[in-house]
Amino acid sequence: MRILEVTFKVLTICGCWQPESWTSVYKRIIYRIYTVLVILLVNSFVLSQFMDIILIVDNTDDFCDNFCVLLPMMIACFKLFSLLGSHKNITKLTDILINKPCKPVEPNEIKINYKFDKSMQNNTLHYAAMCMVTCAIIVVTSFLTNFSEKKLTYRAWVPFEYSSMISFCLLYVHQLVGLATGALINVACDSLICGLLAHVCCQYEILTYRLNRMLDSDSLRNCVQQHCKIFRLAFLVNTNFRMIISVQFLMSMFVVCFNLYVISLSKLDARCIRLALFMGCMLTQIFVYCWYGNQVRLKSRQFVDNIFEIKWLTLNKNLKKSLIIMMERTVMPIEITSAYTFSVNLDSFMTILKTSYSTYNLLQQMKE
Repeated sequence: MRILEVTFKVLTICGCWQPESWTSVYKRIIYRIYTVLVILLVNSFVLSQFMDIILIVDNTDDFCDNFCVLLPMMIACFKLFSLLGSHKNITKLTDILINKPCKPVEPNEIKINYKFDKSMQNNTLHYAAMCMVTCAIIVVTSFLTNFSEKKLTYRAWVPFEYSSMISFCLLYVHQLVGLATGALINVACDSLICGLLAHVCCQYEILTYRLNRMLDSDSLRNCVQQHCKIFRLAFLVNTNFRMIISVQFLMSMFVVCFNLYVISLSKLDARCIRLALFMGCMLTQIFVYCWYGNQVRLKSRQFVDNIFEIKWLTLNKNLKKSLIIMMERTVMPIEITSAYTFSVNLDSFMTILKTSYSTYNLLQQMKE
């Protein structure tokens, strides 16, 4: 059984996940070289922008042009290294889902699993399409406004002159390819984390189906084991990706607030369009985390009601006691947290929006 197939294909494109069919030594070496090239591409993009802020920027407009894309690319770099360092943990998480007792066996269980996995694949494709369309619009607007003037899409410091057409074109392509690669890394990481959370919800539905068909103590024993695995899966996702979620939330709040402030001061031009598209992508990033974190919390709360709905009156005393233990454990819902304190749910999304808007108003008042 394969899960999150589209997500792992995007991870492969980003250099974070070697294809399973590439088992020969030569193919492994080729993919590792490709991974190094992706790392160099993204990090050189970030370094050129960071050095521009340190060495060249001397006014607010230049700083704004640079900072608005520097933060999202820094997030992409952090996610890239986190994914490369979490290969074993990701394998451990997927193994929980494809092995018993979580593995769907009956046709209806396979249908439930397919529903969630297909939904997540569609969401990944839509998310990737949104990011790629954003990058395409940035490329088109930059080509129409900047290329003819030999001006790069984004400010950058480079240790050589790029007055010749060849060097300028190379730098120009480097920025645009680096931007698209950073967008794909964000798509891959966000889709992986949210996909695992979606499968936590899927496991609750499969468990509910199994409880309704429970006949004896052996069936209940498998259900109890699956319930423990669900908690284990949610705990591992929360533990392994908590830092990524925390950095995403913090940086996204800065980007949304900063972009909103800059857009309010800008005219309706190519720069303003780029900022608005970036802000839309950052808001989407925060929203998908909050949506799936909220779904996990709702599913874990609803599970108590699902236990009540089964035909538990016909069960023997020992089975009833086991069900009560499961219900007691479910009283406290699963919470996906950021920075060990903030729950990742829709309430947190609204809090981030309110905080960003409040900070924006403060900047406006300071300006006046």
